[in-house]
Amino acid sequence: MSAIHVKSYAKINLALNVTGKLVKLHKIESIVSFINLHDLISMKKIKGPRHQISFYGDFSKNINRDNTVKKLFKILDEDQLLKDRKFEIKIKKSIPQKAGLGGGSMNAANILNILIKKKFIILSQKKIKIISNLIGSDVILGVNYASAILKSNNVIKKFSNCPKFYTLLVRPNFGCSTKEIYSRLKKITKSKFTNPKKSMFNPRYLLKQENALERVAFSRYPKLKRIKSFLENLKNPLFVRMTGSGSVIVAYYRSKKDCEMAKVQFKRKFENYWCKVSKTL
Repeated sequence: MSAIHVKSYAKINLALNVTGKLVKLHKIESIVSFINLHDLISMKKIKGPRHQISFYGDFSKNINRDNTVKKLFKILDEDQLLKDRKFEIKIKKSIPQKAGLGGGSMNAANILNILIKKKFIILSQKKIKIISNLIGSDVILGVNYASAILKSNNVIKKFSNCPKFYTLLVRPNFGCSTKEIYSRLKKITKSKFTNPKKSMFNPRYLLKQENALERVAFSRYPKLKRIKSFLENLKNPLFVRMTGSGSVIVAYYRSKKDCEMAKVQFKRKFENYWCKVSKTL
């Protein structure tokens, strides 16, 4: 077969609450969207004894050997769902790691999507969710991705034609460990998204929300708080918020011009930090 090429889009948390704790994981609820920043996946069936998985591009260094893509294929092979078929996967990494953008999770989700759509595997919705959760709690959000609200009981409500935002993504010269940030979390917040509505994607509603992980991340990394404060004082952001467990801080704009001007001003102050203009899908 010839290679299949797929864009694997970054995920952002417009708002996030931690509503409880399970045995190993925390219960969260979140308003989620996707942006046009993406990794590029190339995939083809090959002959040979094993899968060939490789990464290249700006953010391909130090990817864990036990990464999400390897985990996916290990699960599929152990369940004999691929019937001994092997694949070559090459991924150009443009989404930074440990950023709160779900790059690795979305890679696994998109590959699972390809395998299903090309009928290499046949799975029920229940099995798709089981496999996704074995890889990572946010993988399921990238399977047939769309703007969504994740409820604290793990139910996902998807929405189309939501308000669009230009986004300025900023990452300092370090990443945040999801495990570490959650391990430091003390405060549990009351659930707010039990009745998901499209109106929750409106900027007026989002302005009043928060990312409950910011307090922990800012305490551990004061630079993140300084970045957020700087972005909030630039011209016309609708709101500024960390995504996921960090370390990316996102400023949201209606206007592409304002967003690009904010990038120029930010780079004058923090010239060595990664900074990217994007847009929600």
